[in-house]
Amino acid sequence: MTDRDDTESTQVRQPAPIGLIGRIAIVAALAAAIAVVWISNKLLTERYTESTRTRAELRLALYSGNLLSELQRNSVVPLLLSRDPAFISALSSEDYLNSSQRLISYRDEIGAASLLLLDQSGRAVAASDRERLGSTHRQTPYFVEALRASDTVFTTARTEAGGYQFAYSRKITNGGALIGVIVVEVDLTKFEKSWAGISDAVFVTDSTGTVILTTEPKWRGLPENEALNVMPAPSAIETALNKTAEWAALPSEAFFTGDDVMRQDARIPFQGWRMTSFTTYASVRERVNGVLALEIMAFAILLALGFYVMSRRANSASRFFQLESEELRSLNEALQREMSERKKAEESLQVAEQTLQQSSKLAALGEMSAAVSHELNQPLAAMKTYLAGAKLLLQRKRPEEALSSFQRIDDLIERMGAITKQLKSYARKGGDAFQPMDVRQSISSALSMMEPQLKRRQVRITRNVPREPVMILGDNVRLEQVLINLMRNAIDATKTIDDPQVDILLTGGDQVRISVRDNGPGVADLDQLFEPFYTTKAPGDGVGLGLAISSGIVNDFGGRLTARNGTAGGAVFEVELPILKDRNKRSDADVQAAE
Repeated sequence: MTDRDDTESTQVRQPAPIGLIGRIAIVAALAAAIAVVWISNKLLTERYTESTRTRAELRLALYSGNLLSELQRNSVVPLLLSRDPAFISALSSEDYLNSSQRLISYRDEIGAASLLLLDQSGRAVAASDRERLGSTHRQTPYFVEALRASDTVFTTARTEAGGYQFAYSRKITNGGALIGVIVVEVDLTKFEKSWAGISDAVFVTDSTGTVILTTEPKWRGLPENEALNVMPAPSAIETALNKTAEWAALPSEAFFTGDDVMRQDARIPFQGWRMTSFTTYASVRERVNGVLALEIMAFAILLALGFYVMSRRANSASRFFQLESEELRSLNEALQREMSERKKAEESLQVAEQTLQQSSKLAALGEMSAAVSHELNQPLAAMKTYLAGAKLLLQRKRPEEALSSFQRIDDLIERMGAITKQLKSYARKGGDAFQPMDVRQSISSALSMMEPQLKRRQVRITRNVPREPVMILGDNVRLEQVLINLMRNAIDATKTIDDPQVDILLTGGDQVRISVRDNGPGVADLDQLFEPFYTTKAPGDGVGLGLAISSGIVNDFGGRLTARNGTAGGAVFEVELPILKDRNKRSDADVQAAE
């Protein structure tokens, strides 16, 4: 009886082996892991590919806009110089003593590549590059075309070095008689150098389809089809990367499916020119594989838990086989193997964690790139409006009026550079000098920048500012940046409102206070509102840097930026700045003279 009872008791303590259900569960878990990785790869690839395509389109729009801006900026120079009394007098009297120095000063002012003054025979009588004095240009396209036309002409000519020369030219007359030709050479090769600094291959073709500007020298001067046969786009992208950084091996493509490069085309509204860019999918691979690595790490953790459960079962089995030394040794060996496998799993987890950290760095870099697009949206929209107006004025033969639009475009370009500089100063404070400024002018400039959005959304703006100047010590561009961010947030907050309204109130006194109020739904979480990358907008509408940057700018001015919800609804953002009292007491004329 005793032996039987001991046997029955031992059988009760014996753990049941993994049966059919356990094996099915393991197979199901592996199948689920494979399915999750496959589906995640497909969905994330589509999502990040669209994001990459959007950024490529933005870059292409920026490149074409910069190229067109350079061409438009130089197009009015021949008209102005052809009417310069000093050049007309020099050509008439053949006294060119000061003409070259005058051209050099004009070149430095307008930023052209070079300027040439030719007499009626095509001889260079004055030049910004003095080595070209006395050279003959009678057979050059810009001289021949200028004599044939009554207006400014643009010519493209192939140089002996294999590049292209771009020039505007216009004949100079005195009393209806031809006395010379003014030539303005445009430097477009600088854009090739800037395009080559990124992971894109870019080329520009003229109306005949010939490549005239490109990041790959082997494409220059060839039709598009022949150029791509000489060097395919992936090789050109690799060459561009080799010029700026060491070429590293791309991540594993085991979880990525798609084409090698993405092509984007854009039409440049200038003599039938077109711009084409090729973008690599490397960033898509990195971001997708980063998420997949996180999923694999999660499955590895589950596997480790499974090992833990199995080890517990093995311990129970070891207690059951205490009297069987041979089986105990076998069980110990099994435990050693499992411990080794667990150590390997932990090493795999460490590798996965390092991969996740690298992916987080890349994600942060993507957020900062989106922030630049976020800050440059308004100047780009305003530049497009001014360019359209300038084009219409030039078509109507009103170049003098078009000059004001070009000046505004030049101011906007400077503003974009200043905004980029301020984005950098978010991480490293700069030491820019402040100047006395009128806050009213900053509000007016910010409203002018926001005018296209306000008209499109039909937002009612109420502005209440004092009649007298409200002076502070600061930077006009940075204060405008803060105001534009606040107004843009207010406009976005009223998207769902039938009658959107934004109120701007400026008051003086012991300190300057600027209030921006909207009639939107208000802000739910005020505590985290000024934290970097915190946003209440939908994905794709914002990255959460606008208010953080604005708060940093206001702090640099010695003030503070606060937010609250209005008693009648909506959000209220207030900028408090120290007032420049002595300056505020002066008249408007004194303020303008001091500035």
